[in-house]
Amino acid sequence: MNLKKSIGLIALILIVDQISKLYIKTNFGLGEYINVFGLNWFEIRFVENPGMAWGSKLSDFLPISEPFAKVFLTSFRLVAIGFIAYWLVNSIKKEAPKLLIIAISLIFAGAFGNNIDSLFYGLMFDSGTTFNAQYNDWVGYSGVSQLNYEGYSNMMQGCVVDMLRFPFASWTWPEWIPGVGGDHFTFFDPVFNIADMAISTGVGILLVFNKRVFPVKGE
Repeated sequence: MNLKKSIGLIALILIVDQISKLYIKTNFGLGEYINVFGLNWFEIRFVENPGMAWGSKLSDFLPISEPFAKVFLTSFRLVAIGFIAYWLVNSIKKEAPKLLIIAISLIFAGAFGNNIDSLFYGLMFDSGTTFNAQYNDWVGYSGVSQLNYEGYSNMMQGCVVDMLRFPFASWTWPEWIPGVGGDHFTFFDPVFNIADMAISTGVGILLVFNKRVFPVKGE
């Protein structure tokens, strides 16, 4: 797989990812959702992620302010994207297996797509999720965001837009089970986006087809 095809794959993922995010951001209120085709297990739900995977934030683990944590996390992602880009180009030059190049391209596209949100969405939209210094937390507005560049935050402090949710099953644990008795549980509960899917697929390829993407010489 050559560089041109790799760039084409990356561009396709980025276009689909950003179009879906812009549509959700400008047509759904925060927390609003619909069931696709009337299915209870397939939702389009507007959620914004101010931090890392699963909605966690760096400031939850370190004694730093949330705005600084966002800048640090976005900067770290930029560095990671740089390393992934180098890995991709180097793999293409070395004529690595096609499957490896596809996997790296997917991971790069996903990381790049989410970092676009972190870098620019805080500047591009007038509402959505904004940092509230009084409560030291991210607070959502109920209205639909407008793409007018007034900004709800600063550069590198935007939130990642998520919208895909597949709650395949839900139940309440029996009261007699220690620790979780009486609690409601949903499988699969996370909300994610196209970029997340690209990253997960790329990583999945590396894990499942490990021997094909990293062949050992002589075998």
